[in-house]
Amino acid sequence: MSGRLESKVLLVTGGTQGMGLAFAQRAATEGARVVIGARDKDRGEEVAAQIRSAGGSALFVPTDVTVEEEMARLVDAAVTEYGRLDGAFNNAGGGPMASVRETDSDNWHQSLALNLTSVFYGLKYELPAIIAAGGGAIVNNASVSGVKGDGAQAAYNAAKHGVIGLTRSAALDVARSGVRVNALVTGLIDTPLWQNVVSQAPEVAERYLSAQPTGRAGTSDEVAALTAFLLSDEATFISGASIAIDGALTA
Repeated sequence: MSGRLESKVLLVTGGTQGMGLAFAQRAATEGARVVIGARDKDRGEEVAAQIRSAGGSALFVPTDVTVEEEMARLVDAAVTEYGRLDGAFNNAGGGPMASVRETDSDNWHQSLALNLTSVFYGLKYELPAIIAAGGGAIVNNASVSGVKGDGAQAAYNAAKHGVIGLTRSAALDVARSGVRVNALVTGLIDTPLWQNVVSQAPEVAERYLSAQPTGRAGTSDEVAALTAFLLSDEATFISGASIAIDGALTA
């Protein structure tokens, strides 16, 4: 079991389903040692065990990414277990859909905490650890909605737009420290969150699907492949970028 991520220690938040899970599995297959942070302890332990049973190396750390102390503990666990941290995929996110007029204060703050503040907490503790390890890379999962906009996703749009700006700021801050920071501008991806929309609001799902130039949703494996490349040593001159993986939606 080897590949371009061989021997790297990589952290992933939201790594128990969807894009985070696909990346954790791919990274382990490529030889990385994977540290998974998520809230669901049972599911997290199951995912880590599955990776280990397939011959990979994985550690699960129960983590609420909206709590600074828990993000600090996640990074510390990676360094304690494996001796260093080489990279991270700040992937956790989500939240309800609502327009500006429909969004209440609690929804606003919860969405920003999950989709933007969590990335800030990740960067705050990941960057020093990666610099101490001699350099590496971070990928933050933004969204096409943070670029294109969506009238029905006010708080989520604002948060993901913030992730893109935060990514650029972090990349410039550490440009001479051997650490690269990029963002994924993900489009419609077939994840459990998307499947929930399909089952709960099929008319909404059809509206989003009909707007896809390719006529289909992307897959978590396709996102994992791009993330693996950006965290590898093959992407050493890519930093501060917001890279679309959206089937030409924003082209």
